[in-house]
Amino acid sequence: MKNKKNKYNLLNITNKVINSEFVLLNNKTLNNLFEIKNKRTFFTILKKLVDNKILIKIERGLYLLNNKNIKTFNIANSLYSSSYISFETALNFYGILSQFPYEITSATSKKTIIKKVNNINYSYVHIKSDLFFGYRKKDNILIAEPEKALLDQIYLSLKGFKKINIDEYDFSIIKKGKLKEYYKKYPKIKQTQKMKDIIDQILKLC
Repeated sequence: MKNKKNKYNLLNITNKVINSEFVLLNNKTLNNLFEIKNKRTFFTILKKLVDNKILIKIERGLYLLNNKNIKTFNIANSLYSSSYISFETALNFYGILSQFPYEITSATSKKTIIKKVNNINYSYVHIKSDLFFGYRKKDNILIAEPEKALLDQIYLSLKGFKKINIDEYDFSIIKKGKLKEYYKKYPKIKQTQKMKDIIDQILKLC
């Protein structure tokens, strides 16, 4: 009877984890789902979930729900917050840049970092908190608006962190007014003065 009870409890906990709305789960979140006070029992069950590939260990105390329905963009948002999808990934998403990026790129107000999950690189590039705007929630994903993704790419290309060749871009969905409005929010420094020349070229192509 004891074995059956334990088996039932493990199945119940597994279903709780799978049916939760979380993409990434830390020990605290899992402990709330498990509803187990005993620390040793908690880690025993956690190990079983990892061994059975219900959870994928990302780093110490952080786990990814192994669910094929979870999209890479959801993982990107959850893996390192606060962040939003931007740069090449967002530009490709909108069809502005046809070249598919080899990693999922995001902007963050925290430090620049790269994380790897399921052989996919998630790259987070630091931008100043004053520039952390111009994104929206689309299908439960935080992603830069087309104009902001473009400005993020231009800005960092002038700082030597990204590349841009406007001949490779399709600017048909770019809204001129919003591009100008967002550009005005950038600090007047060496990079943004050069941005104006690139933006003037883009405005002629929109």
